[in-house]
Amino acid sequence: MSSPKSADAARRAAAAAIEARGTDEVEWVRARLPDHLPTLALPSGPVVVVAAHPDDEVLGFGGCIAALLHGGVAVHTVCLTDGEASHTASQPADRALLALRRRGELAAALGELGGLPAPVHAGLPDTALEEYEDQACAVIDEVLVGTGALLCVAPWEGDLHSDHEAAGRAARCAARDRFVPVWSYPVWMWHWARPHDPRVPWHRTAMVALPEAAAARKKAAVARFTSQLESRGPGIGPVLPTAEIAHHTRAFETVIR
Repeated sequence: MSSPKSADAARRAAAAAIEARGTDEVEWVRARLPDHLPTLALPSGPVVVVAAHPDDEVLGFGGCIAALLHGGVAVHTVCLTDGEASHTASQPADRALLALRRRGELAAALGELGGLPAPVHAGLPDTALEEYEDQACAVIDEVLVGTGALLCVAPWEGDLHSDHEAAGRAARCAARDRFVPVWSYPVWMWHWARPHDPRVPWHRTAMVALPEAAAARKKAAVARFTSQLESRGPGIGPVLPTAEIAHHTRAFETVIR
């Protein structure tokens, strides 16, 4: 087990990698991932999709969600935090307002994808999810059982964002106990990694080609997250700048199995 000091250092290094200038989408296009990754067919359902924050599920798996819904597959979503720490506001009232805004954005975004049930909101603390993994596992377990899920989809445990990694671990914990397979989707990996990056388990990575209509629905859903697309204040850019959105509006999505 790592010491608190080494864990803090790892968090700082991960935050620096996410805040740093990322890999341009042009570099990923030149890597021609669709030519090198195996292709997966859309799964059968029911499918439970887990997110650490409102928008993760759309950025990482929204096109697949739209395609699954179009094919009549039941999809259920779980959002573990309300993303209330994405801005610089420190007052509880300001964070509460942002949490409400982000819940509303998520509802609108999921509506763009198709006829989804309302998401299950766990309301766990943003940026502290690793301290609440047992609670997250319990929430996910309840949804897996209640829906009879045949697949769980969750953030990748190696994404460098501590909340994403905690969400991925919690999903695997719950799914393992229920013998449900897990697909993991990366979010920030496209920002800090490079093609052939040894930190990425490419041997376990595959792609799902998106029908044109599903890709269009995903773009419309992403556009609903206005709190993440707008500048957060004077001199503070958006959480998701245009260069980042380019990674998540491709004609395919990628999962790690």
